[in-house]
Amino acid sequence: MAPSATTTETVVRDPATDPVSLKLDSGPVEDDAQDPFATGGVPYEGMPKFDDLYKKRQWQLEHMAGAFRVFARKGFTEGAAGHISVRDPVDPDTFWINPYAKHFGMLKASDMVHVDEHGQVIGGARSPVNTAGFMIHSAIHKAHPRVNAACHTHSKFGKAWSSFGKPLEILSQDACNFYQNQAVYSRFGGVVMEKEEGERIAEAMGDARCVILQNHGLLTTGSTVDEAAYLFTLAERTCEVQMRIDATGRDKIIVDDEEAAYTAKFNANPTTLYTDFQPDYEYEVWMSNGEVCK
Repeated sequence: MAPSATTTETVVRDPATDPVSLKLDSGPVEDDAQDPFATGGVPYEGMPKFDDLYKKRQWQLEHMAGAFRVFARKGFTEGAAGHISVRDPVDPDTFWINPYAKHFGMLKASDMVHVDEHGQVIGGARSPVNTAGFMIHSAIHKAHPRVNAACHTHSKFGKAWSSFGKPLEILSQDACNFYQNQAVYSRFGGVVMEKEEGERIAEAMGDARCVILQNHGLLTTGSTVDEAAYLFTLAERTCEVQMRIDATGRDKIIVDDEEAAYTAKFNANPTTLYTDFQPDYEYEVWMSNGEVCK
């Protein structure tokens, strides 16, 4: 459950005269809506639509590989830990995950491994997968049909913040992405080698797209791998920012609930989050001369 977004002082507003009043519309933006931040009379291309599910699968794998490259560039690697999974559009009871013990920065679309609900390799690259990764991600995909992608790494600031076992405060415009959109799994059951621990994590997640795993790190989900990956990078940065703010020891002003909900309506919808990931994805394609998509 997200923290209450109350300020340290009382602000009284008159809805009749204050443009930032309770008249703010915090209703949802539809998942397939045009990007609300694109203007100028020229539409932003946005997420492609597919009639051929096999083409959609390939597109997902390319963006999945791109997400790993982004995570590598941002320093989210930690030995063989960390994983991204993507639900298969052709067979939705199965999913794709990264091969075990291969550096994120070297991964290509063709390196991804297709596994069934029992963790058996059924396609893609012939490689073992991380047991803990399978236990966590399989439970999430099974419990939450809305989740098409999930990301988890042992990133530095996510690990540090997770040791407090509490949600992030809504301290900035970017943090509004996590307004009523985060959960805390407050039980550390050790490395996830049993399905029951994965199931407990999936249950704790609820409807949130970001889970803070106490003494472990961050996990994010989305309707696309782009959405989940961008939320992960943003959660990691938000953890860093919160700890830097806390280190000053000064009083904080938390964003009001009203403005937080209004900002989240535009910033935290799947369309905007997909778009926000594209600069990083396109940079990785450019840097690799397209190798990441092979």
